[in-house]
Formats: sequence, C-alpha cells, structure tokens
Amino acid sequence: MGCIQSTGSEAKKRSKWIDEQIRQDNDRCSHEVKLLLLGAGESGKSTIFADPSNKTDAHRFETHYLHVNNLDLPEAFTLELADLMKNIWNDEGIKKCFKRSREFQLNDSAEYYLNALDRLSAPAYLPTQDDILRARVKSTGIVETDFMYKDLNFKMFDVGGQRSERKKWIHCFEGVTAVIFCVAISEYDLKLAEDKTMMDVFEERIRHSPLTICFPEYEGGNSVTETSNYIRSRFEKLNKRESEAHKEVYSHFTCATDTNNIRFVFDAVTDIIIRDNLKDCGLY
Repeated sequence: MGCIQSTGSEAKKRSKWIDEQIRQDNDRCSHEVKLLLLGAGESGKSTIFADPSNKTDAHRFETHYLHVNNLDLPEAFTLELADLMKNIWNDEGIKKCFKRSREFQLNDSAEYYLNALDRLSAPAYLPTQDDILRARVKSTGIVETDFMYKDLNFKMFDVGGQRSERKKWIHCFEGVTAVIFCVAISEYDLKLAEDKTMMDVFEERIRHSPLTICFPEYEGGNSVTETSNYIRSRFEKLNKRESEAHKEVYSHFTCATDTNNIRFVFDAVTDIIIRDNLKDCGLY
C-alpha cells in the first residue's frame, strides 16, 4: 500500500513538472520570432547580418576559407607578394578583362581588395569593418543564430543558397514568422555560377549594361530608380497570396555592407507580429 501511494505521489510530481515545462515552453515561444534567411549564392544574405565586431565570427570566416581552399594559415601578407599583385592589377589587359567580369564569375569584392593592396600589406594592418563584411564565405548547410531584441528572442536560420543546398529549404518553413529573401540586384546581367559563370554595384553596372539584357520587354529609362523599381515590381507580382493582408511582401533596397540593414528587418517583422495579433483578436 505504501509503495502504491509513493508511486502515485511521484507520478503527480512528474506530471506537475511536465505541465510547468509546457507552460514555460509556451511562454518562451510566445516571445520567440523565427526568421528564415534565404537567397541565391553570392546574394550577400550572410553578409547583411554579419557582425564585424564579433572576433569569433571573423576568425571563423578566415579558417573556413582556408579549409575549403586547402590553404595553410599564412604568417604574413608580404610586401613582395603585394607588389606582384599590384603589377598584375595595373596591367592593361587585366583591366580590360575586369570590365567584362559580367561574363564570368568574379566576386564583387575583388576590386575593393585589389585597390587596397598597399593598406592590406602594411605591417601594422588591422582589418576594418568593411574588410570583414566584404569577405566572401560560402554558406553551406543550415546555420542558426539566436539574439534578443526588444524582449523578443529571435532565431534566424541561414540556409545555403547554392542549388545543391536548396532542397533543404522546405524543412525550415514550419513555424516561421517571416522569410527574408535576398537578391543581388547587381547580378541581373551575370551568368549563374552553377551554369559556369547589390545595390552599390548595381548603380555602377547599370550605366554600361542596360536592363534589357535580362528583361528584353523592359521599356523604361536606364536610371537606377526606374530600373530598380521595375525589378522590385517583377518580384512583388510573384506573390500569389497578395489578397491576404497577413501575407504582405516588404521590399527594401540596400547595400550588403550597410550595418543598419537589421533595423528595416526588425520594423517589418514587428509589423507582421502586430498584424497577426490583431487578426487573432478579430480586429484585422
């Protein structure tokens, strides 16, 4: 009899503990925002939310690059090597080749680093915020980042954008508050890397490469405002659920190295949460 009472008491305690855990989980989930960060490779999506002040992230970028390319950690970037690179970069043939970079896959940050060889090779060189943000690291798999903002717990999932990674996207959509889909507007005239070959770059490129290369039906002017608005309209027309107020698409033009990007995202996500809460109360 005593054993039965003891077992029953333990069961009640365990049931009470489980109920409390469920309550805490529900309370935590009510303050949790799940963001899914998607975009094609080279779209700058990981750069947008990179924290250049995070030394761990900066070291991770470096070691990841060296591992992928089977390189040893260098002792220093020597002046001799910098001089050789400058000679190549200043060659007229290389300059002409660079002007045709849209015909092959060349990282947007290549010109930035090549123009800064003197600074990068200086003995006392320390990476600047731009140096870190412009470093390209291929996203593979799914990377989860947790952070707090205005009493809300944000969980952001960064998924690789290459074609081989996209089959993983479908498994991440459950319970998502918002999807952040990044597009490199500057790549309208580029060949896809998988097929063998950003706002600041777009402004420069549109002067020499008309939008009709990608959109032959485009009849507007060649200004940055007209062309970028046309591209935005093409994406917004793909929203098949625009009649549903809680499925609104928020568009924003930005530079991937602008550290203020996150403010727009927070504003948009906050608006989504408010709309959903009003809808649940029957007020929207």
